[in-house]
Amino acid sequence: MLLLALAGKPNCGKSTFFKSLTLANVEIANYPFTTIDANKGVAYVRSPCPCKELGLENCTSCVDGVRFIPIELLDVAGLVPDAHLGRGLGNQFLDNLREADGIIQVVDASGSTDAEGNPVDIGTRDPREDVEFLRYEFAMWMAGIVDKHLAKLVRQAQGKEAVLIDLLAGALAGLRINAIQIREAVEETGINLAKATQEDIERMCEVLLRVSKPMIIAANKADQASDVNLTSLQELGAVPTIAAGELALKSAAQAKILRYLPGDGTFAPVEGAKLSAPQLKALTMIAENMKKFGGTGVQEVLNNLVFEEIGMIVVYPVEDDSKCCNAKGVVLPDAFLMPKGSTPKDLAYRVHTDIGNGFLYAVDARTKMRIKDSTELKSGDVIRIVSTAK
Repeated sequence: MLLLALAGKPNCGKSTFFKSLTLANVEIANYPFTTIDANKGVAYVRSPCPCKELGLENCTSCVDGVRFIPIELLDVAGLVPDAHLGRGLGNQFLDNLREADGIIQVVDASGSTDAEGNPVDIGTRDPREDVEFLRYEFAMWMAGIVDKHLAKLVRQAQGKEAVLIDLLAGALAGLRINAIQIREAVEETGINLAKATQEDIERMCEVLLRVSKPMIIAANKADQASDVNLTSLQELGAVPTIAAGELALKSAAQAKILRYLPGDGTFAPVEGAKLSAPQLKALTMIAENMKKFGGTGVQEVLNNLVFEEIGMIVVYPVEDDSKCCNAKGVVLPDAFLMPKGSTPKDLAYRVHTDIGNGFLYAVDARTKMRIKDSTELKSGDVIRIVSTAK
């Protein structure tokens, strides 16, 4: 399963963001280092289900034509300046991030917490200062790992750069970094890896971080932020988010008080639901903010990271392409996240190794035509795999 991590300084709203996506029982408080140990949960990216387009009835795997596909989400301890030197919970934080496929950087857009995560008056801190330091700390931590191994690897490579890159990829495999990404970083920075200085290594790791750990910025507490702060963060690619509002809506929907799907721009009370005056006041405020921002932004951040930054598509494997179901008659039973560029044979292996090993051909359920094993799949494809494996 795809693993994403929530990162940011202490007390920026990460735990609220995490709970708003997972509804997990985590501690939320207004002081630094509320999260000591990493919390792991399951969140869901949102995608249109093909059932309506294909005129399929009785699709029980979606909600009103919306499909939610699970991913793993990790909420780690907050990051403080000089974390790569072991300050605060730095080493633990960075080690927890190493296996992430992508990172959501949660930033306090309201400017109500200092660099250490301590509460200050709203607007006191410029949230742009919190954006770059996370990337810097992670890159410097990565540079320390490279520096630790490089001299030995240079000797082993005996002057062959391709061999050196492969050896370094082996040393960085625990960070989910591969030789292709290292080669890209070396070429972009133009360094001689075998003779790299400390500065060269740091520059390479800044690029390596970007290509190996796609990131997106969540400008959290957007409802309390000034227009100046939000505009400056949006210029950096940030998405305004209101995690507390998303958590309130999902909790109310779970309690059957509201009709709300994560990612919707609006919500509505369930007929007959009794709401107290404080609840009505809070929901009115949430509705006003959603109108301003087009929603709470939480689902948008997750979807943008998975589909745009990481580059995943959703593919639906079926056993019966005429009814788009499995052997038990369940319509569109599975939805798999696959990297862009995936082929039917990749999908076969994703379903099961034996299915992949016995792959014969695939059928596009829309056209009922056979497609080549080298065909590039598109998001929303419904595919029947024909294999010698049972």
